Parts: sequence; structure tokens; C-alpha cells
Amino acid sequence: MHAAPERCPWCGNDPLYVAYHDAEWGVPCHDERALFEFLILEGAQAGLSWITILRKRENYRHAFDGFDPEKIARYGERDVARLLADAGIVRNRLKIAAAIDNARAVLALHEAGDSLDELFWRFVDGRPVVNRWRSLDQVPAHTPAAQALSKELKRRGFRFVGPTVIYAHMQATGMVNDHLVSCPRHQALGG
Repeated sequence: MHAAPERCPWCGNDPLYVAYHDAEWGVPCHDERALFEFLILEGAQAGLSWITILRKRENYRHAFDGFDPEKIARYGERDVARLLADAGIVRNRLKIAAAIDNARAVLALHEAGDSLDELFWRFVDGRPVVNRWRSLDQVPAHTPAAQALSKELKRRGFRFVGPTVIYAHMQATGMVNDHLVSCPRHQALGG
């Protein structure tokens, strides 16, 4: 007798985390604004738990003008002071400055005729990498593709985009399917 499929254990029982796991994590994303949002949120998460960021996500959307890179790229010292005073986000000067720099890097990318969508997805040949992990301890912190994408992003002026942050971004945006094979979402997302 086989056990019923169980979702990935990392999301636990928190309703917000479960909803994120079931509806969003690992779903292929090609929306420019959503890709930028995840880039900022994954950078903010560095050194913290994802559930902390998930709980602050709506505050981030409000504080960072809906993750509009054109607006964020124009932020000055008054905006930085406003963000540092906002208890609804992670009040880390380096992470806030990186978000602003990353917005400027997105605009430069667009001016060069490229997009986050095209840039990110070319590192997985335009389709999700489907992994077949059986336990969480098999899931890597980063991969050669994440290292290469991280290096390219840094070359283009992005910050807080190390290989581990970028691999988390790749997982979140469905560039890789890292749901465990025992999780119903693995198969639902093409596993």
C-alpha cells in the first residue's frame, strides 16, 4: 500500500506558506514585473527565512511602488530614509540600495533590447529543468546554471544576486522544478 502523495515538507502547515507552495512556487514565470519582484524579494531574504519575506510581501509591494523598476530607479535619499523607517520590510540599507541598483540595471537591460525573461530563461534553454529529488537533502543550494546566471547579472550591475539567491529565484519562478517527486506539484508542473 502506497502512502498518499505529500507536498514538499519545507512549507510546513503555515497557510500562507502552503498557498505559496501550492499555487506559485515552481510555476514557470515569464512576467517581467513578477521576475523583478522575486529578484528583489530573494535578495531581501538573504540570511533570513523565506516565510519572513512572504509575510512582508504585501508591505514590499506597497513600499516599492508595486515593484515598478522605472519608479524604483528614481529613488533618492528621501526614499531610502522612508524605506529604512518602514517596519513592514527588511530595513537593511545594503538590501534597499541593491533593490534600487537592480531597478536601474533592469532599465539598462531593457535599453539594450533585452529583458529579465529572456536573460533568465536562456540559462535553462527556455524551458524548466525538471529534477527528480526524493528528499530535501538532495536539493542543491545552487547549480552551475545559477552560478553562470549570477555571474552574468553581476556583470550587468545587479547586486545581491549570488548563486544561492539566484537558484532560489530559479526555483520560485519555475526555471527549475524542485518539488520532490512525492509532491503532487512535481507532476502537475511537468515532472
